[in-house]
Formats: sequence, structure tokens, C-alpha cells
Amino acid sequence: MLTPVRAHEDDEVLKGDERQNVQPFHPEFTYPIFGEEEMIFGYKNLDVSLEFSSGSLRQHLTISHSAQLSSSATPPDDIEGILYKFIPPDYSKSSEDFDRLVQEDSLKFKPLGEKIGEYSRPAWKAKGKGKGKKTNGAGTTGSSEEGKEGEVKFEMYKTTWNTPGFREYHRRMQIFILFFIEGGSYVHEDEDAWEFITLYERRTRSTGEDTYHFVGYTSVYPFWCYPDSVRLRLSQFVILPPYQQLGHGSALYSTLYQHVLSRPEVAELTVEDPAEAFEDLRDRNDLRWLVEQGVPDDPLFGQIGGTRAERVKWEMGLRKKYKIAQRQFDRLLEMLLLRRLDRSDPVKVKAYRLHVKARLYRFNYEMLCQMSLEERKEALSKTYESVIEDYDRILSITF
Repeated sequence: MLTPVRAHEDDEVLKGDERQNVQPFHPEFTYPIFGEEEMIFGYKNLDVSLEFSSGSLRQHLTISHSAQLSSSATPPDDIEGILYKFIPPDYSKSSEDFDRLVQEDSLKFKPLGEKIGEYSRPAWKAKGKGKGKKTNGAGTTGSSEEGKEGEVKFEMYKTTWNTPGFREYHRRMQIFILFFIEGGSYVHEDEDAWEFITLYERRTRSTGEDTYHFVGYTSVYPFWCYPDSVRLRLSQFVILPPYQQLGHGSALYSTLYQHVLSRPEVAELTVEDPAEAFEDLRDRNDLRWLVEQGVPDDPLFGQIGGTRAERVKWEMGLRKKYKIAQRQFDRLLEMLLLRRLDRSDPVKVKAYRLHVKARLYRFNYEMLCQMSLEERKEALSKTYESVIEDYDRILSITF
């Protein structure tokens, strides 16, 4: 069980009620820590709880059980010893000490790095997924200040390894990569070029003091891009479960993308082996961006038949302007074309189908060239139908 903990934000609290827990949640994956079977051996009624201060992410580990094996031949797993390899050694095992730390963090902790974005959500729209008391976007009891203003505020900060204190902070937050990204792993601190954007909820007490609470983060790594620019590759992207399905992932991605557009040395933003849920998030935001920029209204947008020289030049210019990787940009244009396609017109449908199949042929050339003509046609036809089905799905959840 994972539980974010923050200090109580009311001015007057009863003794013993100085903390409030955000909606607890379970990790999606534990195999990077406990093995492929995701099992812990040797305990009855085992409960492993990792609490963390919602701002600084300082941790409190509790392990409880009703019974355990005492056999020397088959000893129980050393749970704390296993976790020690993955979490910073300064975690607490004392509830009293941890509660004092949470209280101190409530006013002392401030985000590290350079603020590069902010937004707000109406409190009713940012409601979490917990049950019971009325909650705000983090799944926690709303403060009186939020009730007055009727909104929840969020801010994003960019950091690198050179940001004072960030290495230590990153060692606390990187555990979420193992818990929520399939196949995720820790980044190497000796690779100096890593960049990070961390998202926080900002709450203002009635006294006017601000407190900050971790929501999620993304990491990117720059690679040289011929001849004299940089390609940024998005490596990790995680939003904590209490904040999911509330638009925070889109806000974080959009801020990263706008940051990329503002940097003249960056040629494009790519994504390393994206999960399906992140691919959908990326597609939705990229599609909306291109629509906002008026791309579908350009006279060259619908010219997909005949000689393509002028359209290819137009596509190349747009792709470079918006710094989108080639395959992603091709997919986005195909989806926008499908959105405008008159499916009752067989001539237009055929032109669109040939346009998409030509791209699929180029992308899968090495595999297709080893097939016979009939096998190639069948493979392209099946791939095309699968692609269109997915495009329709994405368009239906985007517009």
C-alpha cells in the first residue's frame, strides 16, 4: 500500500489529527522488486505500507503480519532488506518521527528548479476517485481556502542533476517508475544530460502560506541530431493514481511540448517505447494542437493524390516547425484526414486508402519485400484495417 501524507491544513486541529492522508493506492507492478511472481514468501496476513510525505517524498516503512515462518531451511523473505535496495536509506520506521517530519515539510518544502508552467482546475472538476468526504483533485479533504476560490492550482518545475538537492529528491520519487511503468527502470545518475519536469499541486492556507504536493513527473534525454541540433527523447512519464483521469497527464505533456517548441536547439521530441495509455494521451494532445494551429484548414492538407512533391515539402516544413517525429507526424495527418473524409465517396476513400497504404509499405518495407505479391497485398490490407480501427478509436476520444 502506498499512501501520500500531508499536514492538516486547517488552522485549528485536534491533538492526534495533525496529518491527513491522501487517497491510498496500490502499485500496478512489483516484479522489479519482488520478482516475476510478485510474491513475498513466509508470512501470514502480511501488510507492507510505504507512506511518503506528499511534498518532500520522505518515506515511512511499516511491515506487519500475524505470523511468519521460522524455518532456517526455508526462511521468510527479508522484505526490508529487499526494499532497502530500491528506496533511500533515510526512510523512517517510527510513526511519531514521520508525523513530525510531515509537519515540518508542510511549510519548509518548496519545489526545486525553474518554474515553467502552471494551471488551475475548478475544485468540482478536479474531484478525486475516493469515497466518503467531499474531495478535491488529490482525493483529500478540501481546505477552506479552496472553498473560497473554487479552484485547485498546479505548477511544473524543470530540473537537472545540477539543480541543488535534486539528486536526493529524485532518489525518493523514482520508486514510482518501478510501481507504475511496465518494464520501467531507474535512470543512471552518471549520465549528466537528463532533464526532468515535476508537477505539483499548490495549496494555499487561510494564513496565506503555500504548500506543495507531488503529482507526477517526466524525464527526457537529449541526443545529438545531425547536423547541429538535439533530439529530446521522453523516457519516463508517471502521474500518481489519485490524480489520474483528471487531465494532469495532458497538462504535463503539453507543458513539456511547449518547452520543446521554445528551445531553438531542439529539432524534435520523440518517445521511448511508449505504453498504450501514454500513446493515446500523446495522440490526443498532438491532434488538438495541430487543429488549433489550423493545419486541416491549409489548402494543401487534402491534396493526397497525384504528384506529391508540393505536399511533401509542405509536410516537411510543418513537421520541423512543430518538432514532431516523422512516424508520429504521419499518423497525426492520417487521422486528421480520416476525420474529414467523406466515407460515402468511393473515389475519396480509395485515394485515402492508397495514401495510408503507401506509408505503411514504406514503414514495413523490409518485411513486406520478402513476401509474395498476394501475401503482401493481404498483409497491407489487414494492417490498413487495423490502423483505421485504431484511428477511429483515438478520434472518438479526442474530439
